[in-house]
Amino acid sequence: MISAILILSFLIFFHELGHFLMARLVGVKVEVFSIGFGKKLICKKIGQTDWCISAIPLGGYVQMKGQDDSNPTLKNNDPDSYTSKSPLQRVLILLGGPGFNFLLAFLIYFFLAVFGWQKLAPVVGKTIPDTPAAKVLKSGDRIFEINGKKIKSWDDISKIVQVSDELNLKVIRDRKIIMLSLRPKTKKQKNIFKEEIKRKIIGIIPKGDTVTIKYSLSEALKIASEELIKASTMIVKSIQKLITGAIGLNTLSGPIGIVDVTAKVANFGIQPLLLLTALLSVNLGVLNLLPIPALDGGHIIFNLYEWISKKEINEEIMYKLTLAGWALLGSLMIIGIYNDLHRLIGG
Repeated sequence: MISAILILSFLIFFHELGHFLMARLVGVKVEVFSIGFGKKLICKKIGQTDWCISAIPLGGYVQMKGQDDSNPTLKNNDPDSYTSKSPLQRVLILLGGPGFNFLLAFLIYFFLAVFGWQKLAPVVGKTIPDTPAAKVLKSGDRIFEINGKKIKSWDDISKIVQVSDELNLKVIRDRKIIMLSLRPKTKKQKNIFKEEIKRKIIGIIPKGDTVTIKYSLSEALKIASEELIKASTMIVKSIQKLITGAIGLNTLSGPIGIVDVTAKVANFGIQPLLLLTALLSVNLGVLNLLPIPALDGGHIIFNLYEWISKKEINEEIMYKLTLAGWALLGSLMIIGIYNDLHRLIGG
């Protein structure tokens, strides 16, 4: 439980740090930097900013001079005020939070790739009957190379299989290297959204051995980028499925569920915990970019409108949209908490 709260607090801190640094970069005074909402429990003034820990650990905020999310119509024309800055400068501040979430995830993936990423070894546990591998591969075979590409982990096998019509394998069997060939076949499967898709398979199941792989700096940069894109894409698709009704609101999770999952993952070691932290960081970044008025993405839309049209959005409209945004977020939070409690109780 403690590890979960610490990780969530760190993610929030990193997000708000992005806003803080971008605000200072364009000359905006930051009055309060708070981890959590509600009553301030601990505060220390450093420079012009009160750094605080507040009572409700369900988020955090950076209070900039001239900014009031509860009443976005308020203005302050001082040179160091948020509202005195140009729309593009304000967009830069708003992008700082989600941007730092993506940066944190990238750094975690990069760190694991450079210092050692534990993955499934490319060793065959067994083959599935009536598949291409059934008559070619045997239990215990270590797949060393496919189509001239070195295989370091089980993940590498699937990547090559999906883009190949024929596979030339170099396999280590009984301490001997043998050459084998087979052709993948296409099979209908279900993805994580329970949708039917077509995938190429060869019909092998891993033995379960693990291997720790250390990548070169150039490989690590590539892998970290790929993992960041993969995580972001998965979360965006999940949101799309939720909006279209392809997946139900009962799949939403709130803060209780996130803390519960994080606490459980912490029992499996540092790498699973780091990978979950990276995924949660990407999730926080993507969600904050949604065009909902109460979120960074909504404010970005307002500022882009002002930049393009050369006029400010109507204050009454902005105020009503912001209230609607908070109402939507509050409703989703309630649904998420209800789902969390329902799962924990055993429903």
